[in-house]
Amino acid sequence: MTTKPKARKFRIRKAPPPAAAVSGGAGAALRAEQPPVEDDARAKMAANLRAVANEPAPKAEKAKPQTPEKPVKDSAPAEPEQSRTGEVSSANEVSGEQDIDAIRREGLTGRQLRMARRVAQKHGLAPTSDFDAVRLLRAEGIDPFQRSNMLELVVPQDGDVKTDSAGQPGLPATRHRPGSPRVQLPQTTPGGRGVPSTEASPAERRQREISDIQRDITRRRRKKGALLLVRLAFFVMLPTLMAGYYFYKIATPMYATESQFLIIQNEGGGGASPFGGLLPTQFANSADSIATQAYLQSKDAMLRLDEDADFRAHFSDKDIDPIQRLTEDPTNEEAYKAYKKNVKIGYDPTEGVIRMEVIAADPAVSEEFSKRLLTYAEERVNDLSKQKREDGMRDALEGYETALANRRAAQEALIKLQVDNNVDPEAMIASIRTQITNYETLLIEKELELAALLDNQRPNKAKVDGARGDVRRLREQLAKLRERMTSASEGENSLAQQAVAAQLAQADLAAADMVLQSAQTGMEQARAEAGRQVRYLTVAVNPVAPDEATYPRKFENTILAFLIFAGIYLMLSLTASILREQVTS
Repeated sequence: MTTKPKARKFRIRKAPPPAAAVSGGAGAALRAEQPPVEDDARAKMAANLRAVANEPAPKAEKAKPQTPEKPVKDSAPAEPEQSRTGEVSSANEVSGEQDIDAIRREGLTGRQLRMARRVAQKHGLAPTSDFDAVRLLRAEGIDPFQRSNMLELVVPQDGDVKTDSAGQPGLPATRHRPGSPRVQLPQTTPGGRGVPSTEASPAERRQREISDIQRDITRRRRKKGALLLVRLAFFVMLPTLMAGYYFYKIATPMYATESQFLIIQNEGGGGASPFGGLLPTQFANSADSIATQAYLQSKDAMLRLDEDADFRAHFSDKDIDPIQRLTEDPTNEEAYKAYKKNVKIGYDPTEGVIRMEVIAADPAVSEEFSKRLLTYAEERVNDLSKQKREDGMRDALEGYETALANRRAAQEALIKLQVDNNVDPEAMIASIRTQITNYETLLIEKELELAALLDNQRPNKAKVDGARGDVRRLREQLAKLRERMTSASEGENSLAQQAVAAQLAQADLAAADMVLQSAQTGMEQARAEAGRQVRYLTVAVNPVAPDEATYPRKFENTILAFLIFAGIYLMLSLTASILREQVTS
């Protein structure tokens, strides 16, 4: 920003100069009393003024104090001026200030003054004020208020001298060159005695300029509004009308069949609990519902529906409009796109309900498609836990069969051991032990009897020998019984060995019984778990063929098309505006 240079001004009051020395900026009263000046005189005076204006301003000189001049009448000859003191401005400064006063009386607007200052700065001038900028530009022959960028110089012509509002000669006027645009410089009103000014007042001129600016703004706004309407009609209204025409006149009516179903599981224990059948059921987890939804929206379900109900043939019918119709021999991908567009499935996790909507050109066909898809969903639900249930039951059954075989083998081994031994080893050992105990008791009695006989001084020999024989025989019998328990015959085990083998066989049989019982419990639990893993598909809303067409929704689709095209146009226009601003900045 260029700051305004400030200059110190010194001025003294003095008597008005003679009429011949007054320049174009003198008072209006003196100008009115001067006689008219001829063209030659005006030209000479203008040349002198230009020469004086081009001379460098001399430095102010200090003079002696002077006494003010006495006022005299216009008709009387001027008396010689007395000496005055103070700083005296040069003729160039006084002429410039008088020109500035004349420019200030022209009533220029603030906008014109600002324009003059910008033009002066552009041409390398250094004005001290806006009025000084107008004076300097006029001195250079430049129009400070011209709108065009081409500033032309003012060429003075012979005998063509511009006069100010008082009729005094001023700056030379301009003359229009042949073949060049006319330069309209601001002119002062030609002076004349008793002639009213034909130029409008500054307020009226300012009002007229404001009216011109308002009309120009209104005209540009109307033009921009018309262009905006044309663009909206081409980019928004025309596509919306085409979309509405398609929805109302061309689009084939489509019928939608709606149905709802649930996937539930049994929480009862089956045979494991007497109250298993009375326990309530609950919804299956979301994984099963999501898996069923994914299957119904898969290409596998589309191919199966095409095999069972000719899905491709229905949507390839010539009665369907070209936009919704498939080709004569569509590929799997094309048919799958049409399938996803016409079979809509949604899952509500809060309620556990799966909603299915099947769209077709015929209501009966739509109902048939919906029923077949429900059948496919039911089969898929049954297959979801089938593998798990079969694996659990198979493992439990194999364990039960193995335990049963082991128990049978242990029992057979015990029976075979008993058959081979012909007796029960434990019973035989118990009997032998009883006999041994009895014989030992008798042996003790006979030994006591023998000891009593031998304690006599003259024992009876016969009795002593008899007692000794009894003791010997009892001891031999005890030895035989003990040998019978521990000794084994050829090809046979001893009774102790046979008893141990029998005990081991009985222990194996008891273990096999425990394993068999555990296997039976596991099989019952697996059967109950398999019952809990069963999924059921319950149809809440059965598919019913509609009486009226569901699609297309003409009005809603037309409004949606309008909003889409309007949004696209708005985004494109904003993008273009941003790019234009970035390029021009």
